[in-house]
Amino acid sequence: MNHNQMINHIYIALTILLTVYGQMVIKWQVQLAGALPQDNLEKLQYIIKLLLNPWVISSFTCAFLASISWMGAMTKFPLSYAYPYMSLAFVLVMFLSAIFFKEPVTIPKSIGLGFIILGIIIGSKT
Repeated sequence: MNHNQMINHIYIALTILLTVYGQMVIKWQVQLAGALPQDNLEKLQYIIKLLLNPWVISSFTCAFLASISWMGAMTKFPLSYAYPYMSLAFVLVMFLSAIFFKEPVTIPKSIGLGFIILGIIIGSKT
């Protein structure tokens, strides 16, 4: 991989990292907010409170920036090459959710992630 290709891959990496950040922050903030209320008015208040939360706003901002980064990636790579890398978001989210939210990493999940990584390796061959 030459220097230009490495630089171009930064667009893909940024898309993945910004996406993962957004997912982790939303999980964190929803977890802090507690369960979704049953009453419709309370649900609306719950959602509005989350939408005004600076951390949630940062996750939406990152989603927007991830989209811009993805547009940059699409100017550099075919979709069929770049898109399999997005599966790395699943890998990162699984490991980070295990670390930060104590979610279990089971054998079936680990096998599935192995297949995802193998798919990325195979799919990235041009």
